[in-house]
Amino acid sequence: MELLENLAKLHTTELGAVRIRRNVGLDCDDTIAWCREMICSPEAVIERKGKNWYITVDGCIITVNAYSYTVITAHKLRKEK
Repeated sequence: MELLENLAKLHTTELGAVRIRRNVGLDCDDTIAWCREMICSPEAVIERKGKNWYITVDGCIITVNAYSYTVITAHKLRKEK
């Protein structure tokens, strides 16, 4: 899969890292390492919609731009009522 073959290119902006940590409640400094770990997980469901990859894993959704491999955001899945 294209995304898995290009994990080394994965990156984010400073503000993106802050947003990801806040949204998923991360308590680590290396946001990209966490994202790589989640994307490589055997439980990860990866699908491409338009210009983005969406990775659903461990109760979270990670959004990655398909061209630049920029991690745009990550957030927790909302519980269905």
